[in-house]
Amino acid sequence: MNTLVYLIPIALFLGGLGLAAFLWALKSGQYDDLDGASWRILDDGNGKPDRE
Repeated sequence: MNTLVYLIPIALFLGGLGLAAFLWALKSGQYDDLDGASWRILDDGNGKPDRE
């Protein structure tokens, strides 16, 4: 029972830290362009369109 006095505040602190990191990622735009990375990996980078 004595260890719960230490473990519960530690768990709450770590959960709050994870929530703060997630909210920071949302605010900084980490999740704005989810489809862009999947299309950029297919681009060969020569600057020309694929079909022309």
